[in-house]
Amino acid sequence: MTVHETHSTRIDSDTGKLGMWIFLFTELFLFGGLFLVYAVFRAKYSEDFHTAALELNTFIGTLNTVFLLVSSMTVAMSITAVQKNQKKLAMFLLIVTLILAALFMINKYFEWSHKFEFQLFPGSEVLKNLPRGELLFFGLYYMMTGLHAVHVLIGMILLTINFFKIKSGYVNQDHYLHLENSGLYWHLVDLIWIFLFPLLYLIT
Repeated sequence: MTVHETHSTRIDSDTGKLGMWIFLFTELFLFGGLFLVYAVFRAKYSEDFHTAALELNTFIGTLNTVFLLVSSMTVAMSITAVQKNQKKLAMFLLIVTLILAALFMINKYFEWSHKFEFQLFPGSEVLKNLPRGELLFFGLYYMMTGLHAVHVLIGMILLTINFFKIKSGYVNQDHYLHLENSGLYWHLVDLIWIFLFPLLYLIT
């Protein structure tokens, strides 16, 4: 690789990272706005929010927190493995990350299903007849956890693509920007959950 090519690659890498950081900040503003709305309504309807929050399963929330924290570690280890040219280890760690993400989504599915059994879903008659504060709590709960779940799915798709790029050699010791940016995105998914979990499940 010539000096010119090395310089161009470095500029592309820096530009790619900058673009990713800008995107991540817009995501933080999006969820930050939702956290603010939650805080305002929680202050106004504290009793109703307390009652509604008791319907959430803290054990499942804790388990999902562990899954995401560990997956954040494995994705970071995968990037390090690529940097050290340990291709098979990087692919294995991405598979572990994807399994943990899938476990998170399965838990989320059962959590939502349980509430659906009790007619606690947007638009249901049971939810409409709840006090205004509880109605707002469940509205925000579904909106924030649903939006977060979409981000988890997008992250899983990105990590799957990276798995095949590592396998084909496209992502390697010298070119790993795609994996690095996907890792940053995954850390954001983890970070958002770190705020969602205590807000919805613990601070009742």
